[in-house]
Amino acid sequence: MSRPLLALFITAGLLLGGCTTVSNALDAMNPFAAAKPKMAPLLPLTAAAEVKTTWTASAGKSGDYSFVPAVAGENVYVASHNGALSKLANGKTVWKINAGQPLSAGVGANDRMVVVGTPKGGVLAFSAEDGKALWQARVSSEVLAAPVLGDEGVAVKTGDNQIHFLSAADGASKWVYQRATPPLSVRSAGSPVFADRYLFVGYPGGKLVALAVQNGAPVWEGVVALPKGATELDRVADIVASPLVDGLYICAVAFQGRVACFDMSQGGTMLWSREMSSVAGMAADGRYLFVVDDSGVVHALDRQSGSSLWKQDKLKNRCLSTPVVHRGLVAVADAEGIVHYLSRDDGSFVARQKTDGTAVRAPLRTLGSALLVQTTGGSVSAIEVQ
Repeated sequence: MSRPLLALFITAGLLLGGCTTVSNALDAMNPFAAAKPKMAPLLPLTAAAEVKTTWTASAGKSGDYSFVPAVAGENVYVASHNGALSKLANGKTVWKINAGQPLSAGVGANDRMVVVGTPKGGVLAFSAEDGKALWQARVSSEVLAAPVLGDEGVAVKTGDNQIHFLSAADGASKWVYQRATPPLSVRSAGSPVFADRYLFVGYPGGKLVALAVQNGAPVWEGVVALPKGATELDRVADIVASPLVDGLYICAVAFQGRVACFDMSQGGTMLWSREMSSVAGMAADGRYLFVVDDSGVVHALDRQSGSSLWKQDKLKNRCLSTPVVHRGLVAVADAEGIVHYLSRDDGSFVARQKTDGTAVRAPLRTLGSALLVQTTGGSVSAIEVQ
């Protein structure tokens, strides 16, 4: 198999398929491959908590991309592949515009500005107040991760793994950071993360990098995973999901690699690491770190040591979203648009709620006392658990 074709399988499978692994992507193109693993059936559940959907609105279909709802105050901003961009308040549309071109990433927002990306490397900014176009910028390649807005500007990660830092005033380039990447890598929809004076970015090859917001200079690099194996495919070990900043700790997990946490107060010293593969990412609270691995198992790890506390394996192969801790529970959504609530103490099922029946690729967001869920089918719902 040629290298370009193999790279195509990886890039198409891991991003567009949500939870699809590299081997699954290859199997999809092989008529003699064994059947894909079936999703674990959902067993009857006696809910231990009351769940209700307080409102549902239309965001537009995601197509082959992942669109994340943005929350700024009490307002929600959503986008879709066909160019629709909306501002919602209590589930009602405040304004809705068409960006005039297809979109591939979003939404990044604060109380002043809404920013989205396009497949052709466009970055589009609109007024949060009324949706009026503010500026457009051009970056090096397609934008797959939602732009991130900080006090100093707008950070955009492109499909070729460059970081572009743009002026919030007019979209002018402030700096660009690029580094050598392996021959094969996973197309990542994980956004950078601002923390203090730094921008933390996960890279192919298992590296976690801290960039100075002022000038883009790398000030620290942590090794989450080391590529290993005889073939380039085996050696894919990429940080696909966004890093997690939790106080002075920063953690990340790599596909075909490890999950690792570092103490930034000690110069980025690694606290612990353990073998695990994930493209979904993680969440944390005061004691636990919650990780969804590539098979759909939800793990609770000790935040201080990384030791295993519990795991929930009854959601295997259901293509789970990034977990989120909400109202004392751990929530994940799956390929059928179902949101599952787990006990943070032992991983047992507490409740579940259906949405529109289509997959949830985007990370879940919190909106006050509700959980915000956007599906690939185009619905965005606010769900509350009592």
